[in-house]
Amino acid sequence: MPAEHPSRHRLFAAARKLFAEAGYENTSTSSIAREAGTSESQLIKHFGGKAGLLDSIFVDGWAALRPWFDERLQQAGSPAERLRMIPRLMIEALGNDPELRLLLLLEGRRIRKEGGQAQLMDGFRGLAELLDRTLAEMAERGQLREGFSPEAARAALLGLTEGAMRDQLLAERAGRPATITVEHIGTLTDLLVDLIQVGTLSGAGRP
Repeated sequence: MPAEHPSRHRLFAAARKLFAEAGYENTSTSSIAREAGTSESQLIKHFGGKAGLLDSIFVDGWAALRPWFDERLQQAGSPAERLRMIPRLMIEALGNDPELRLLLLLEGRRIRKEGGQAQLMDGFRGLAELLDRTLAEMAERGQLREGFSPEAARAALLGLTEGAMRDQLLAERAGRPATITVEHIGTLTDLLVDLIQVGTLSGAGRP
């Protein structure tokens, strides 16, 4: 978590808490400043506004998770095995941080306006970078089946993981049993990897 200035640290913690409790749209900059015991001018100074605060929460979250992912992915014997692990690790990591999980899944795709232009705030860019790095290694080794681009494979894996986790969360918040399990997501991930990897057939199992 940011620690270079006390008021920045407090604003960051207050925003994380309030965004998770009330949602981004329902949280005002004044309520964040009040929770943090500081002023809105300090919020603007450190983050540029509410959107900058949310973006910083995502950046900080991925910075904290990255060493954890890297350590576990080192145990895999091949890029394809790392690719199979990433969605499973994502679910485990966010299960240990409910606030970040909720914010990513409900607020992770948002338009922010800067300099008169609208830009996509992508809370999942850390996951996309992990997938891109792994798929690029597979492509360099000639392990991607012809006709499958790394970008298309990343989009499929990212969409599967993000969408399934969001459905899980919405079911939990509605008080319904989650019909999508970790095992379901893992099975679908394996099928996708089998489909794009040279030397395997869709549904044929791991090489």
